[in-house]
Amino acid sequence: MYSCFSRISITNGLRIPLVRSVIFANRGCSSTAHLKTNENKKLFTPGPLGISQSTKEAMLRDVGSRDVEFIDTVAEIRGSLLEIAGVSCNDFTCTLLPGSGTYAVESVLSSTTPKTNGKVLILENGAYGKRMGLIAAAHGLDCHVAHFPEDKQIDVEMVKKIMAAGSTDWTNVCVVHCETSSGALNPVQHIGYLVKMYAPNCSFFVDAMSSFGAVPLDIEASNIDFVVSSANKCVEGVPGFSYIISKKTSLQKCEDWARSLSFDLLSQDKQLNNSGQFRFTPPTHAILAFKQALKELKLEGGVESRGKRYAKNNDVISKGMQARGFDELLRAQDKSYIISSFYYPQHPNFNFKEFYTRLNDKGQVIYPGKLTERDCFRIGNIGHLFPEDMEHLLQCIEVVCKEMEIPLPLVPSVKYQSSG
Repeated sequence: MYSCFSRISITNGLRIPLVRSVIFANRGCSSTAHLKTNENKKLFTPGPLGISQSTKEAMLRDVGSRDVEFIDTVAEIRGSLLEIAGVSCNDFTCTLLPGSGTYAVESVLSSTTPKTNGKVLILENGAYGKRMGLIAAAHGLDCHVAHFPEDKQIDVEMVKKIMAAGSTDWTNVCVVHCETSSGALNPVQHIGYLVKMYAPNCSFFVDAMSSFGAVPLDIEASNIDFVVSSANKCVEGVPGFSYIISKKTSLQKCEDWARSLSFDLLSQDKQLNNSGQFRFTPPTHAILAFKQALKELKLEGGVESRGKRYAKNNDVISKGMQARGFDELLRAQDKSYIISSFYYPQHPNFNFKEFYTRLNDKGQVIYPGKLTERDCFRIGNIGHLFPEDMEHLLQCIEVVCKEMEIPLPLVPSVKYQSSG
């Protein structure tokens, strides 16, 4: 697939065997267990994620951004990402962009909205949809943010009403696939169908930051024009760059629409196609690590197999937390297996900062909630994590609750409740 993009020569990159990192489950969890010096923590977060030792080691050498090997590596990565996306290089292109995933979101919004009569609709049910709105406002875009409840997937019938009411006006419609502030998985394919039915000339943009590479997404069947993700998500690379997969005909329409030099998506894609190089300094070490991460994704069995591992992680943590009396935020039909959100217990001894710190001291890093109406914490199931890591986290949660004198399983009077 990577032969779609220009390569100067065939070179051999760093080849390191896939090695599973040492896991905490082998040493148990107790009130006296603390992280040893230089020992890796387990990151149960939506990012940055834990990665394999071999992916880290792929960064332990230097390459020049104009070296033949590096240019070949960039071409190979671009082609591999199109292959993972299940699209042809005849119809789609992949553009790498330095920076976090939000940089890719900003690049798409600021580069693909027409300067004349551009009107953006953002379908939002969490923090990352809200962030799209902030980006649009920063660029002075004519934008409407349609708000949906944080604890459910986006309501397709409501989207239909919105599209029908303003179908002649929208030039861009945007949505997050997996809203990681809660774990909600939005019905992208249904939304894409409505977008093209009511506004066939409108571009449909999907933020698949935390789902690409593990949750199946049919880009063409969903009528997606632009989809973005980041190196340090389900492919399990290191932070440093993001990528945009664009329908070529949709991207080519965007000439002179960019509102920023650094975030100019079309110019970045042209430069990569013409010279194989970034316009500005690329994250060379992160690129090398990502090449290794792609090899490991393939060795694992691709998107389907990685998704199954994450789903098993989610199954272990969801059932384990339920057995201990913790309530999840989302119903099963609304959630993904990427991340799980749990309500705070209404117990007088519970304090999230203390709960977090005690787990962190034992090498277990969870995430605070990112909701505006409910008090929750989040446990991520992605990255270099395996079911035994999830079991070990559950053991540590038991120990921490005992230290905080919160009896488990939680009784109904102290179960997680909404603060809203």
